[in-house]
Amino acid sequence: MFDALETFLATEKPAILVEIAGAKGSTPREKDAWMLVSKKAQIGTIGGGQLEYLAIDHARMLLAEKKHALKLDIPLGPEIGQCCGGRVEIVFTPVDSAVAENLTARLKADDAENPHVYIFGAGHTGKALAAALAPLPLHTIAVETRAHELNGLAAGVETICVAMPEAMVANIPPHSAVVILTHDHALDFLIAAEALKRGDLAYVGMIGSATKRATFAKWLQREGGKPSALNRLTTPIGGKTKDKRPAVIAALTTAEILVKLANGKSTKATNSERKTKK
Repeated sequence: MFDALETFLATEKPAILVEIAGAKGSTPREKDAWMLVSKKAQIGTIGGGQLEYLAIDHARMLLAEKKHALKLDIPLGPEIGQCCGGRVEIVFTPVDSAVAENLTARLKADDAENPHVYIFGAGHTGKALAAALAPLPLHTIAVETRAHELNGLAAGVETICVAMPEAMVANIPPHSAVVILTHDHALDFLIAAEALKRGDLAYVGMIGSATKRATFAKWLQREGGKPSALNRLTTPIGGKTKDKRPAVIAALTTAEILVKLANGKSTKATNSERKTKK
């Protein structure tokens, strides 16, 4: 997004910053959603549909100096062909150097707050998952023991090659998501065990099957882990679909991760686990 914004600001002049300054009721986007509009191009979105078409048209009328209102209050009802039922206030600001710098700073601040998703394993499904996550407001990190597998990942995905990936789990930022799909079941188990020791991860998922889950449960108990920790492990990932194609698993797993992150849930230890630790 930074590269796209930089290119737009450099090549599309003049331009108008279109922002949602207020949102009431049911609306396509939230307050502070934005887009940039030039005479022939656009970047960003305030929700699409008729609302966005009206905003783009108004911005281009401003650029052509045929309209002068820099603020619109729009009800999302039948009069504009939408049935959301809410109301939005849209502000139009001509882009100058100060506006461009402020928008870039906002993007950087938003990016710093994006959750982290660690993908352990960059095989076929790992690459598909990285590709699904890359366009989203997330920091996506692919971790591998095999350097060559880190080639061909989606743009913007950070890569880490490390001999013992399970050892880095303790340093993952709180409220991150961890997805485990390496080439080695034993390595999967080691990483999962370390992740389940954490009480502050939003999502811990491991590729596999009901049989693999049962095998992991026995292994975890043998290694001194608590059976209740399994309640905090999602496996198989991607739900109960029978379609095992990497892109399908990636899409469904992405949805699982986003729901967990949006709900602010963490894989907190259960009461029984906490009592045991005491």
